[in-house]
Amino acid sequence: MRDVAVVGFAQRQTRAFDGSPNCVELLVPILHELWEQTGWTKADIGFWCSGSSDYLAGRSFSFVTAIDALGAVPPISESHVEMDGAWALYEAWLKIQTGEADTALVYGFGKSSASTLRRTLALQLDPYTLTPLWPDTVSIAGLQARLGLERGAWDEKAMAEVVARSRSNAIGNEYAVRRGETSIDDVLAQEMFADPLRRWDCAPVTDGAAAVVIAATDRLPATCRRPAVIVGIAHSTDAADLGLRDLLRSPSAAAAASGAGGTEGVQVAELHAPFSHQELILRRELGLAPDIAINPSGGALAANPMFSAGLIRIGEAARRIWSDEADRTLGHATSGAALQQNLVCVMEASA
Repeated sequence: MRDVAVVGFAQRQTRAFDGSPNCVELLVPILHELWEQTGWTKADIGFWCSGSSDYLAGRSFSFVTAIDALGAVPPISESHVEMDGAWALYEAWLKIQTGEADTALVYGFGKSSASTLRRTLALQLDPYTLTPLWPDTVSIAGLQARLGLERGAWDEKAMAEVVARSRSNAIGNEYAVRRGETSIDDVLAQEMFADPLRRWDCAPVTDGAAAVVIAATDRLPATCRRPAVIVGIAHSTDAADLGLRDLLRSPSAAAAASGAGGTEGVQVAELHAPFSHQELILRRELGLAPDIAINPSGGALAANPMFSAGLIRIGEAARRIWSDEADRTLGHATSGAALQQNLVCVMEASA
């Protein structure tokens, strides 16, 4: 296996309905930021891969428009996944493993405010048994949260603790949509939004984009002092039909963690949990130690741009290595209803 490291990361997260730019306008400054970080140019990238969604954009082949940000000349080797950009990173990692490329730039983008997101995401459900009922994502998460409360898997205070910590951690994140010093009592004082979820229990509708540069360790940029080497990466999926699985468990998250080599020694974990109670599920399924730092960036409860929030978790986890804050970190991404699909990426500081 070739050693591959995360060597660049840039993001933009904006409040929905706040005059956010289109996908090309979002991506151009991100790419320029990556060139400044790495000292590279477009010519140094061997493979490009993006993650986005046509059904979110409301038009076919919407990802082709985004390629305008990359430039049509000279020709590039490019691919696309109809998933979060984290899965684009997985494809790019495989491309480097095969030897077909030494470097790659992956990006994800989405304008959640272009539609009614809760309803649009119903299209991810089983098309025969669930989508015709149009259950929205918040309502499904509410059912999951209620089941956990009724079975004693967690209580409202535990959910509120996740929210308070996320909002407080996000104070230092310039891209966070929701941030501010918050107590558990502040959270519990809110009215119900979708019982038993309060509005802060749910990730905000967010527009945004993110990009990550990865490279084989024998092809690192001169500017990379402490590369975040990917020591394990894997993804897995559970059944799409909600009636076929226990919503309080996420076997796919556990399988992804196992496939990535386990979580022993992880000091910082960035978890893509769009709802507060889902962090509680992930912490158990991933086998995370109780004393590690969870979502120091604020996580998805601070900002959750569709199709880049998972990639941002990997980028944020890599930044903790670059800044000497940790030696081993974990980035997690999810997709689908109620934690149906999960990806885990474990990184370590280069020896």
